[in-house]
Amino acid sequence: MPSRRLLCLLALTGLAACAAPGAHLPPLPETTAPTTYRLGPDDRVRVTVFNDPRLTGEFRVSDAGTLALPLVGTVQAAGRTTSEVEAAIAQEMRQRGLFRDPNVAVEVTQYRPIFVLGMVERGGQFAYQPGMTVLTAVAVAGGFNYRAIQNYVSITRIGPDGRAQEFRAPRDALVLPGDVITVFERRF
Repeated sequence: MPSRRLLCLLALTGLAACAAPGAHLPPLPETTAPTTYRLGPDDRVRVTVFNDPRLTGEFRVSDAGTLALPLVGTVQAAGRTTSEVEAAIAQEMRQRGLFRDPNVAVEVTQYRPIFVLGMVERGGQFAYQPGMTVLTAVAVAGGFNYRAIQNYVSITRIGPDGRAQEFRAPRDALVLPGDVITVFERRF
């Protein structure tokens, strides 16, 4: 009797080992409408203050999620849209008495990078481009190598709560700045 149980246990263990890598991951949630981009650490923005070139320039969102602006000080940027950052900078200028009615524009000049790991030819950090899919991200990393599972990948993404979440994503899934894409290895 004990040998039957042992054989069943070994068979189940063998089946579990054959399960596809990443099969247990939840699917990447689909977005039904385009979402407004929210800034994060390592994004680079151009701040334009009309009629004052001293306050105009390119700035990097710090690891703390802020922009350090001359005469204005630090302004929270991470988690905000460019329009929200424009309003925050204008409000700070009013409070400091720099302008009565400031006119501020903020645009993203460089998005934070994406990372492609696993069974690709040249894994690493790459520049994000709007509209990038998993397949285009893999192409930038030199393409799938001969051991890659090519139907799906893992995407690790920072959620709204600031925590990293891992999902299973198809080749045509849209990538966001800061995503970590992992290409799995075939077992056979």
